Amino acid sequence: MELTSKQRAQLRAIASGEDTILHVGKDGIGDNLIKQADDALEARELIKGRVLENSLYTAREAAEELSRLTRSEVVQVIGSRFVLYRYQHNKEKRKIELVRDRKKSV
Repeated sequence: MELTSKQRAQLRAIASGEDTILHVGKDGIGDNLIKQADDALEARELIKGRVLENSLYTAREAAEELSRLTRSEVVQVIGSRFVLYRYQHNKEKRKIELVRDRKKSV
């Protein structure tokens, strides 16, 4: 699912109040970190992560790698922090309702 600019703005606003729960350190992106990110995305849909100074990854590289491994979308990367989002297909588990873009008729 490709996010629109309005949806990204909505998710960025929500993420600004969230705590950073994912830390990429010198060990990089291993199985434990992937499982932690996957479980957090399943529970919350939106997670904020941080790349520590001793990591071999930049924030952009870590966000893109984790998004690929967890089937999520990169919402934002600023400095050493990043935000990931994964759409919950089950309506009962869904916590975030994304805005819908209205198509402009020509």
